[in-house]
Amino acid sequence: MFKIGDKVVYPMHGAGIIEAIEEKEVLGEKRKYYILRLPVGDMKVMIPINHSGNTGLREVVDDNGVQRVMKILREETTAMSSNWNRRYRANLEKIKSGDIFEVAEVVRNLIKRDQEKGLSSGERKMLENARQILVSELVLAAELEEDKAVSMIEGALA
Repeated sequence: MFKIGDKVVYPMHGAGIIEAIEEKEVLGEKRKYYILRLPVGDMKVMIPINHSGNTGLREVVDDNGVQRVMKILREETTAMSSNWNRRYRANLEKIKSGDIFEVAEVVRNLIKRDQEKGLSSGERKMLENARQILVSELVLAAELEEDKAVSMIEGALA
């Protein structure tokens, strides 16, 4: 169980800080919720505590994790399907996993594909979503401002 002040990652949304633990009644059922504030996008999310394990909620990575993300961003692209639908589904699974290293791989591969061949509008939206998730975790893990985290990612990809 997490506590107030913990820095956590909520897959598909990004990293945030648990601001509160509150009991709320939703659809006639009382439950305890983590109230998570996401600094990137300034959004609040309620996550039922008894389902937090199922949602993939986890702590943000440490300094070693940040260094590994930078290493992944600097590596060559991994093989991707030439069929955009298969590629999209594979990338979506990686993002849904909540694993920052897989999200970094998606960001790297889509940015490089965009430079070489361009992206469909769906893949472009996916890239922006994955990039935002990556930035949000780097902001909290490395205690950076959002623009510094973006610069760090862009520098690793250059």
